Amino acid sequence: MEDDTFSRDGNGNQIDGKIMQTFQKNFVQVQNILDQNRLLINEINQNHESKMPDNLSRNVGLIKELNNNIRRVVDLYADLSSSFTKSMEASSEGDSSGALRSDSKAGHKRKPV
Repeated sequence: MEDDTFSRDGNGNQIDGKIMQTFQKNFVQVQNILDQNRLLINEINQNHESKMPDNLSRNVGLIKELNNNIRRVVDLYADLSSSFTKSMEASSEGDSSGALRSDSKAGHKRKPV
């Protein structure tokens, strides 16, 4: 178990580096989409305030784009949730099989002598 393969979470538990990369990648994607949404909303508001027919009709496309972005964010969060659940299940299976936990003790209990 090398340091570049595993990192530790706030509770001292080891987390696979690939899992962390996936989480980070998805969070970056979500943030980029949310940043784009902020710009879309600003443009929609400006178009609405202008009351110009061309700007108002442009809002239809902008609102569709905004809705698609929201769907993408929901999908990314669903993927994150699923990945997190799978990683926690795999982690708990590792603990119950006698694998080393974050405290370097075997996952099974020893009876007192």
